[in-house]
Amino acid sequence: MYLLASARLAAAMSASLTYAQAHRILDAGIAKADEIGQPMNVAVVDDGGHLLAFGRMDGAIRASIDISIRKARTSVLMNLPTAALTELVQPGAELYGLEQTAGGMVAFGGGIPLYRDGELVGAVGVSAGSVEQDVTVATAAAEALEAAVLSA
Repeated sequence: MYLLASARLAAAMSASLTYAQAHRILDAGIAKADEIGQPMNVAVVDDGGHLLAFGRMDGAIRASIDISIRKARTSVLMNLPTAALTELVQPGAELYGLEQTAGGMVAFGGGIPLYRDGELVGAVGVSAGSVEQDVTVATAAAEALEAAVLSA
């Protein structure tokens, strides 16, 4: 019984991000933010929405600390980029009020789910720039996981 439970736990854990992968994603996001000249908050969460890595660049606004983490968490909970939710949460739309659920979801760009071998393994959330800048940095961060998987 114990061995079966251990095997299941190991399989479940392998489906999530490692600490090293989370930091690779974080570093790629920080590098892109540096490149575009916008200080950012970058959060990486596992497949359960739990924080694995976080960075607040010098000059990034403090309000965006929480927003970046919520963007990442929202992406995991919804299995979608947060930008895909924007139209769905407008007054009269199908998911109007979604932001008030699950402890406060975020429904504008900057959160991107992360996949490995087709499985959701976590998400990255970025905040402190314009929505376009947040999406640009989050995309660069997410691509770091893809690059790591391809080179492995």
